[in-house]
Amino acid sequence: MGRYLQLRAATPEDLEWVHELRHRVYAEELGQHVPDPAGRLRDGLDGDNVYLVAARGADRIGFVSLTPPWLGRYGLDKYLTRDELPLLTEDDLFEVRILTVEPRRRAGAAAPLLMYAALRWIAARGGRRVVAMGRTELLDMYLAVGLRPVGRTVHSGALTFEVLTGTVTELTNVAMDRYRGTLEWLRSQVDWRLDVAFAPRPDGCEHGGASFTAIGTDFRSLHRRHQVVAADVLDAWFPPAPGVRAALAEDPAWAARTSPPTDAEGLLAEIATARALPAETLAVGAGSSDLIFRAFGQWLTPESRVLLTDPGYGEYAHVTERVIGCRVDRFRLRRADGWRIDPARLSAAVESGRYDLVVVVNPNNPTGRHAPAAELRSVIAAAPARTRWWIDEAYLGYVGLTESLAGLATTDPRVVVCSSLSKMYALSGMRAAYLVAEPGTAARLRRWTPPWPVSLPAQLAAVAALRDPAYYSDRWVRTHALRRQLAADLAGLDEAVVVEEAVANFLTVTLPSGGPSAAQLVHECRRRDVYLRDLSPLSWEYEGRAVRIAVKDTAENTRIVAACRAALDVLRPGSDSLLSMPPGVPVAGSAR
Repeated sequence: MGRYLQLRAATPEDLEWVHELRHRVYAEELGQHVPDPAGRLRDGLDGDNVYLVAARGADRIGFVSLTPPWLGRYGLDKYLTRDELPLLTEDDLFEVRILTVEPRRRAGAAAPLLMYAALRWIAARGGRRVVAMGRTELLDMYLAVGLRPVGRTVHSGALTFEVLTGTVTELTNVAMDRYRGTLEWLRSQVDWRLDVAFAPRPDGCEHGGASFTAIGTDFRSLHRRHQVVAADVLDAWFPPAPGVRAALAEDPAWAARTSPPTDAEGLLAEIATARALPAETLAVGAGSSDLIFRAFGQWLTPESRVLLTDPGYGEYAHVTERVIGCRVDRFRLRRADGWRIDPARLSAAVESGRYDLVVVVNPNNPTGRHAPAAELRSVIAAAPARTRWWIDEAYLGYVGLTESLAGLATTDPRVVVCSSLSKMYALSGMRAAYLVAEPGTAARLRRWTPPWPVSLPAQLAAVAALRDPAYYSDRWVRTHALRRQLAADLAGLDEAVVVEEAVANFLTVTLPSGGPSAAQLVHECRRRDVYLRDLSPLSWEYEGRAVRIAVKDTAENTRIVAACRAALDVLRPGSDSLLSMPPGVPVAGSAR
């Protein structure tokens, strides 16, 4: 018998045991169901839901069932209508069911570990809320982990259940705060074979940059950068303009030791000239994340209500929900609509005036879709006067700067446009960005900006970059050609793989249902020093099957395709790699 308690997704061989154990417990022991002569208990969700199994060696100990929202039905539908339990109509709801442990093993760690594993699996698929039925005699156990009753009781056979719910964030916080010591002990005892890291990131926000871990965050093995394909972050594939490189190379010792202009006056003037904007409408920061934290921290409180597009850049959910604690709603983008923003539906969502802030990333990250400026102008014009709009144009260069809403932001106090110089200008390492707002708003944000917000090397680089628009326009055009070729090559790997390339410097690959998960593909590609982004935590719409891939140069794109081909070969059904996710495998995102 193995020393470690193994946590894994159920294999076909596990399912017969699952059905047999369910019958022994719920039909024979507890009297919830009528005994079946075959000694097996199944239900209508079998084959569609997901089972997680705890085992020690060949000895299976317990399981839990998960029903994701993309199935469109839940186990609770057998007992309550959607009118009786409106919670079931929420888009991002996952159901946890039938937590079951072998009778002789109930005093061990299997039950709490399965509950925790269910929470981590749901978080890794973009779930934000959990619903469950808890047996009344075990209610204290469920309450202790953070679930709370919704006021509905269900009777099934001889058993009575309470309907319980909780958000993934709340449940994760309870687990990490109340049971941190227990979880650390369990981590040392578990062979964790799920395609999600055992523990969430300490800051609660999934970012990209796992590729830098392979290079070495202590900077002692930077030569590794030549072996690693960092397609998990959206850094430009091309170098900065020649003038940028010259500015940085002219006197790097002076640039390193010298304090920059206090308020980045020269950079502000260059942005104003390049974008034909009044300087008094601008504020700068060390990347768009700096501006997001600074502005949102000034404007929003826990009482504020925010609307985010979903899927969308994860930093916005992190800042509004987890840092500030706002009430956040999602404007759902639909795969069936090509992930595009429907302006009529967006107008309807904001017309009530209940939102303090609406965030639109355009082109969107991670979908890559662009909403025409004219459509957004019309939606904003019709929106309530109290609603502020934050338009993130980090990738607008790939569409065309004429599509910017920066001009509107200079005169409409409801509109702020944020633009990063990182991705479009190959300056991700420099950390430079700016926002555009009417003069009063911009002045207030400048007052809340510390001195020297952008380093001297970053100011030198950004000014030189803005002075060479022809170089970057050419690089942006070349990016489209590289993306189209990468999309065609990836689509040729498997006819069941769906490739969506949109307009920016990245594309999305969706794996077929029933095959490997996005996390497994990402893990296998990392074995080949190719780093991709698992999109699953951003939205349940991705069903755990989508990866985002940054466009690189021809040679690195060729390596990406080769790594994906090799990974898909390894991950075909029946391969042991489907069960070989090691503990702590990160699910990464993108930083700006």
